[in-house]
Amino acid sequence: MPKSLYVFDMDDTLINGDCAVIWNEFLVSKGIANQANFLEEDRRLMSLYAQGKMNMEDYLQFAMTPLRNIPVEQVKAWVDECVEHCILPRLFPQAKQRIEELTRDGCDMLVISATVTFLVATVAKRIGITNALGIDLKQKNGIYTSEILGVPSYREGKVTRLEAWRRTQAQAYAPIHFYSDSINDLSLCQYADFTYLVNPCPRLREHADQPNWIILNWG
Repeated sequence: MPKSLYVFDMDDTLINGDCAVIWNEFLVSKGIANQANFLEEDRRLMSLYAQGKMNMEDYLQFAMTPLRNIPVEQVKAWVDECVEHCILPRLFPQAKQRIEELTRDGCDMLVISATVTFLVATVAKRIGITNALGIDLKQKNGIYTSEILGVPSYREGKVTRLEAWRRTQAQAYAPIHFYSDSINDLSLCQYADFTYLVNPCPRLREHADQPNWIILNWG
């Protein structure tokens, strides 16, 4: 028998902020990212993301530069520190409550995000969601590269990745419930059976009159 699946975007949906931005600020605070104007460039690229215009390959080439000589094990340790001290405190209270309710009800959940997997999977696990899909990166000699492995979970790629994930599961899922804030997720919003717009950006809000779409104000 099919079972409901609850799918969540991460940044600005579950977390009050963008985890990739928080991570980059963390890298600067630790002296790991020391390129001139690093945060200014990050803000410029994220502005393009908000407009639905960011080239993911260009962004990753920029964002992964501080880690180009860092072993994966060290990156994981920094991620754990960043998530614990900088990201978890920004979990929306309503998101925490919703996850707890769904857990009590035995519902299956999945986080799918256009942030790199090493961040997405760690955040998801810490907030109580086992399944997580992010942008997978190729590794070389035990170090993350900026090269994407497979289909990036970005824009229409989120639908592709979700469909591929569903095919690997023994459980059939229907209906699909999806929570997001971003115009970049329009394709997945339209793919889902029920869509919840969490503090939606202006461009996504324009589509909110569709059947089974609900606006949520979290804060």
